[in-house]
Amino acid sequence: MAIPTLEDIRDARRRIAEYVHRTPQVSSRSVGEVLGTPVSLKLEVLQKTGSFKPRGAFNQVLGLSDRERAAGVVGVSGGNYAQGLAFAGQRLGVATRILMPENTPENYVQATRGYGAVVEFAPDMASIFTRAEELRDGGLTFLHPFDDLRMMAGNGTIGLEVLEDAPDVTDVFVSIGGGGLMTGIAAAIKEQRPGVRIWGVETVGADAMSRAMAAGEIVEIEITSIAKTLGAPWVSEDTLAAAGRYLEDVIVVEDAEAFAGIEMLMHRAKVVVEPAAGCTLAAAQRVAGALGSHVVLILCGGNVSLGDLTAWGERFGSGA
Repeated sequence: MAIPTLEDIRDARRRIAEYVHRTPQVSSRSVGEVLGTPVSLKLEVLQKTGSFKPRGAFNQVLGLSDRERAAGVVGVSGGNYAQGLAFAGQRLGVATRILMPENTPENYVQATRGYGAVVEFAPDMASIFTRAEELRDGGLTFLHPFDDLRMMAGNGTIGLEVLEDAPDVTDVFVSIGGGGLMTGIAAAIKEQRPGVRIWGVETVGADAMSRAMAAGEIVEIEITSIAKTLGAPWVSEDTLAAAGRYLEDVIVVEDAEAFAGIEMLMHRAKVVVEPAAGCTLAAAQRVAGALGSHVVLILCGGNVSLGDLTAWGERFGSGA
């Protein structure tokens, strides 16, 4: 099972420190009142590119050989990894190509191009991965968006910071797309503090991990959720194993609940997040009666457009 060790994660922190922010972790009295226990918010929305993804992407690119860097890299993403890898490539002088689904929101496309990446589109994930293999066979270095030990180790640096800023933490809520974020954070925390409970979170229609856990094997799903950045059509064998090893549970919430979480965090904590982060508050509300004395919500990203927020408000109704 390829899960990063604590040493891998600490090495990643030293490697990427000059390229990424050590993001704030702030207490929220108002969110704590909602959950009935003290709450801290890990603000990866303030990470460069607006999400946690540069942590893993820089660790991936910095771990390449000179030959691999010179060849250029290709990544697959319709969300935040696209921007994270493009930014890493720009900073490190590595040519970057990103393969995206045709329905990728325009704000993600423009941001990725803004970091200097070449963007290609394909109709579905199967054809995207086929194209990635073609480019790899043509000489580019393929970097996986979640099934990669260096990616997981880079993500795990968040877990190191969580424990440093909240040594009394009892519960951590982290969303799951392909599982690379969850695996890194869980490894960093559980290997130091086994008693801390890690809760995985998904939305209906972006719930590849919970379906895989129920089936006992990888399950390919159709992505229908508004949480596009959780839109991995499958998890990996390693992230599935990590979920079984580390997680208290995987909580699956409706899109409407994730949007309610966005609204609450916006109005009560004054932070704008995407559905992949809003769902963590919704999940914590589901189990509020079972929570310990200090909850940390990983607010993994804030790349959301005003148009999307408006459309979701019309669709789900505003609780403001």
